[in-house]
Amino acid sequence: MAGDPIRDRRIQYETDGLDVADVDPDPVQQWRRWHFDALESGLIEPNAMSLATVDPNGVPDARIVLVRGADDRGLTFYTNYTSAKSRQLEANPVAAATFGWLELHRQVRVRGSVVRVDDAESDAYFETRPRGSQIGAWASPQSRPIGGRADLDALVAEQTARFDDDEPVPRPPHWGGWRLVPDEWEFWQGRASRLHDRVRYRLTDGSWHRTRLAP
Repeated sequence: MAGDPIRDRRIQYETDGLDVADVDPDPVQQWRRWHFDALESGLIEPNAMSLATVDPNGVPDARIVLVRGADDRGLTFYTNYTSAKSRQLEANPVAAATFGWLELHRQVRVRGSVVRVDDAESDAYFETRPRGSQIGAWASPQSRPIGGRADLDALVAEQTARFDDDEPVPRPPHWGGWRLVPDEWEFWQGRASRLHDRVRYRLTDGSWHRTRLAP
């Protein structure tokens, strides 16, 4: 009988180990190390993380977003403030996220509170976006029903006509940044026989404490 390609798929993770002594005392710096490795390895979208929020019925909701800042303040991403994710974050400002650098047999999990980025920081990032993406931020009624692609194209054409080609496109008031402020990180390194290495950081009394977890 033919094998089941879902049930029977197996990949052995033959990689160097990871222990508490191997990671940086600062989880942001450890994340930066692994992010650099992902960049150097040519991974597609190493900035991508799966962001989980909670909807009004208490049901988890998840999607992929791109991180555009990582520092001691947290992980920053940008979106429409009227989107489903933003409405959920306004109502319940906590989130969990996962980076999956699977080619390196690594993942990073993050949990914490979420705050809005201030206008000046959102403005500064918006200025770096391609003009088409700037127009799109004005045009798209994100997360709302739309009739078809032609309707979206019409909205884009309408917003494109608002701005002269040599005129900067300002940031829409309904678009900006959120920052996930972690109080917990977990670094996961795949190992053979599914005996993976896991190191968790937890913020306690203003300091990060590291613990090894069973796979």
